Amino acid sequence: MIIIRNSILPPRRFEALNLFGVLFCRKHAELTESLIRHERIHTAQMVELLFVGFYLWYAVEWLVRRCQGRNAYGRMSFEREAYTHMHEPNYLKHRRQYAWMKYL
Repeated sequence: MIIIRNSILPPRRFEALNLFGVLFCRKHAELTESLIRHERIHTAQMVELLFVGFYLWYAVEWLVRRCQGRNAYGRMSFEREAYTHMHEPNYLKHRRQYAWMKYL
């Protein structure tokens, strides 16, 4: 995973931003193994959906979750999978394709 440290991305309330498998983080952000693993899970999701599908699904699901109430981000299937398994060092080795769907 390519990591780019800068002063612009991500927005201040986030630690990192994964765009097309490239991880953007603030210059002084602490990147833990768990956070990097979280973003690698997102990269696997992106590859499954050919990147564009991931971003379309992400946007639509966020809108649906937002209409359902607060904390849309925390209830999204992509995020739930990534947060659930970010502390498992071998998760990506045994992860099944489309594993995020069980979190819908």
